[in-house]
Amino acid sequence: MYCNQCEQTSKGVACTTIGVCGKNPEVAVLQDVLLYALKDLAIYAIAIRKQGNLDRDVDRLIMEGLFATLTNVNFDPEALYNLINRSAVLREKLKLNLSINNPEADPVINYLPAPTLAQLIQQGKQLGFLVPSNLDPDIRSLQELLLYGLKGVAAYAYHAALLDQEDERVYAFVAESLVQIAGTDLSLNDWLQMVLACGEINLRAMELLDAGNTLSYGHPVPTEVPLGHKAGNCILVSGHDLKDLKLLLEATKDSDINIYTHGEMLPAHGYPELKKYKNLYGNFGTAWQNQKKEFANFPGAILMTTNCLQEPQEIYKDNIFSTGPVGWPGITHLQHGDFSALIAQANTLPGFSYDEDKGSVLVGFARNTVMSVADKIIGAVKSGDLKHIFLVGGCDGAKPGRNYFSEFVEKTPANSAVLTLGCGKYRFFDQKLGDIQGIPRLLDMGQCNDAYSAIQVAVALSKAFDCDVNELPLSLIISWYEQKAVSILLTLLYLGIKDIRLGPSLPAFISPNVLNVLVNTFNLKAITTAEQDLAAILA
Repeated sequence: MYCNQCEQTSKGVACTTIGVCGKNPEVAVLQDVLLYALKDLAIYAIAIRKQGNLDRDVDRLIMEGLFATLTNVNFDPEALYNLINRSAVLREKLKLNLSINNPEADPVINYLPAPTLAQLIQQGKQLGFLVPSNLDPDIRSLQELLLYGLKGVAAYAYHAALLDQEDERVYAFVAESLVQIAGTDLSLNDWLQMVLACGEINLRAMELLDAGNTLSYGHPVPTEVPLGHKAGNCILVSGHDLKDLKLLLEATKDSDINIYTHGEMLPAHGYPELKKYKNLYGNFGTAWQNQKKEFANFPGAILMTTNCLQEPQEIYKDNIFSTGPVGWPGITHLQHGDFSALIAQANTLPGFSYDEDKGSVLVGFARNTVMSVADKIIGAVKSGDLKHIFLVGGCDGAKPGRNYFSEFVEKTPANSAVLTLGCGKYRFFDQKLGDIQGIPRLLDMGQCNDAYSAIQVAVALSKAFDCDVNELPLSLIISWYEQKAVSILLTLLYLGIKDIRLGPSLPAFISPNVLNVLVNTFNLKAITTAEQDLAAILA
């Protein structure tokens, strides 16, 4: 295996024997085969699109398949095998609908999957990784950057499609880019432009998801979320999918089961159409990388809706269920929003035996809420009460060095505000930083995809101050872990946002020459220490 797509990759280079995430070599091979199968499917999808035809089943399968290869999403060989076969079946269906059979298909990947899982794994070992190692190192670096960005785009497009928000441009770009990857006919600058175009299309994907969430559940409003619990049976929901949470709340609204959020589901409490359910009680635990300890201490059933799954421990393996693109061999996968097995398991478990108050945190500061007090923010800046705004957020992880982000927030001066989003906020989400003119200094804008909200706020402030976004008293300090963070970074670069500080380490797949281009063009920086970076920003 060869996997370098996440921040915690082995020795800062690549996982070659077993993934730090728990991915074994067989799963890694199947994910590689799936990428080839999706590329092959994309060739035919492009051909049929040129004839003026669309097939949403094909577009959605490409998104689902790419999503399944993200870090900490699907570890189940059977599920990956099924995705590969579904891709082949749809490819053959498209062939029948094409006036030109076999349109420029790559003969290496235009094959029928082996009839057994073991044989398919052997096929995969012959194929190797989609981006070949014999490319020019800088071309390879940009192709990998594009591939991982596409995976992030696919995750957001997948979620948006569940809420009936789709855009032909997103699907077309992903398919066309997949087909380009591994090619040798483009220049370094061509690949750089494709990478930035991926950032542009990711902005659209996040916009679609934002529209799906707000049209379905309303715009988030400031909401206090209990961190304790109350007596009774319980279900914990982790991942990212608000639709799954909505369906579960509806299915349990007349029961005595209390629903708790975990990880990136915390912002769900701010949505009016979710918070109206009385059995949505509070948040249990912190970020995804702590789930083994936290899930072991949860006395109810657990639903994992999207990525961020770790290997389930024996103590709770029978109590955890997956849905959507998530999978782990041996745990029950729920289909089509049917949560009956999950609910039944929750009713057999002891639940919490007593009430406990552990304080609360405030969520719900998406763009509508922030812009509703824009006049106060602008006034505070003009009066000098608010000197600087920091956006500190992104994906969290377990690798040493991430305490930087909590230290950074702790050391921010009292005349500054901190916007945050993603699970990176769990490093400091419960800190009490006070307020400026009644506005909390720490504002939780939501999930990682709510970077869209942060961008809209920055654009609105730049218009209010009649300046470029880069001229605002605004600094971005971003933690990254997986491929959705990659796509968001590409969006920020596409928008021309400069002076981003990224950490705790830079991506292993970015070559020194490509890094130099990003540094020279966008002044991208690696984080150093909280003290040094704060001093440099505020100088």
